[in-house]
Amino acid sequence: MLARTGVLGDLDRLTDQLENGASSAGTVIPADAWRDDEALYLQFDLPGMDQSTIELTTEHQTLTLTAERPSPIPADARPVLTERPTGRFTRRLALSDALDTAAASAAYDNGVLTLRIPLAAHAKPRKIAISGGTPKQLTA
Repeated sequence: MLARTGVLGDLDRLTDQLENGASSAGTVIPADAWRDDEALYLQFDLPGMDQSTIELTTEHQTLTLTAERPSPIPADARPVLTERPTGRFTRRLALSDALDTAAASAAYDNGVLTLRIPLAAHAKPRKIAISGGTPKQLTA
């Protein structure tokens, strides 16, 4: 369902990290993915991100997730410790054409974004009916 695993997936993640720039310090948005007979499910960890900054798009079988976490430190303050990444984050995943991205749905709850993308009709398993006929007799 997800394309480009292994080395190509690693290359995609590296490219995403480089595109993010220094503000996100190379942080990758963590994700889990699974599927059943009806859909592919993706969950992304987006702690501390306001829902209004989260954007999901699909184009040419590529899913793009962008989100932003502003710094909580006031501009006139001197940071003492800054370990949590801030800035704009992007994650791209190549999707299979067996998914119906037009029917995708998403929900954001407690810092976790859950995306459901149904399987396309042509990708769902289906049973093929076998018609009955007159048994043929073999002759020697």
